[in-house]
Amino acid sequence: MLTLARMKIISYNVNGIRAAFKKDFIGWLDATQPDVLCLQETKAQKEQVDIEAIEKSGYHHYWFSAQKKGYSGVALLCKQKPNHIEYGTGIEQMDFEGRVIRADFDDCSVISMYLPSGTNTDRLEYKFQFMDQFSAYLEKLKKEIPNLIVCGDYNICHKAIDIHDPVRNKNVSGFLPEERAWMDRLVSQGFFDSFRELNQEPHQYSWWSYRANSRANNKGWRLDYAMVSSPIQNKIARAYILSEAHHSDHCPVVVELDFKKE
Repeated sequence: MLTLARMKIISYNVNGIRAAFKKDFIGWLDATQPDVLCLQETKAQKEQVDIEAIEKSGYHHYWFSAQKKGYSGVALLCKQKPNHIEYGTGIEQMDFEGRVIRADFDDCSVISMYLPSGTNTDRLEYKFQFMDQFSAYLEKLKKEIPNLIVCGDYNICHKAIDIHDPVRNKNVSGFLPEERAWMDRLVSQGFFDSFRELNQEPHQYSWWSYRANSRANNKGWRLDYAMVSSPIQNKIARAYILSEAHHSDHCPVVVELDFKKE
């Protein structure tokens, strides 16, 4: 049995776990102490990672890598051993790029998801296909597991408040009307943006381009989310962004759930 009264879940697109290790990733992990860490864009196979250091920090770890080496990939680091790990969605078109992994606990299930970016026409088409399939996957899953936390890099800014220049970026993938409408549908499916449940401040971002000194000028995009399903929406205790972490062009986002909260 695995029942935690309170859970701290962090989602982090590390843009290469091996590169993050060179920037004291383990020191950061030891300092932040998440119960569950959802990683995206690990860009590594399990055997390429210093798993000994992760285990020494007290974590069980699970990796779902892309077939293509050094590309995509998701992982979960869990302080307590989950009841079950589900690698992928069972949908081949989604799974060969290593984009979804799930940990099932007694009180909830946590997903680490890396939604494709629409860098060109082919990839944008793949992104839309992935979005549709992922929605259908969640719709089915929530009937079986109602208490879901879907963390990850969604590669979409939901609203104008989530992007530094909504006017100039309105035709750019990541802020297209169709992508934003998909986020609306996700909310109508019963998944809530934990950060915006508690924080309506502007200029809160989780990704910055490496170009034009974007991070120093806070010209960012909020692409990373911890979406919480409606049955546990009232359990959200805290939600925040760790913008001081500099292992990646993304920074970590956090949700803390209190299962004793009414």
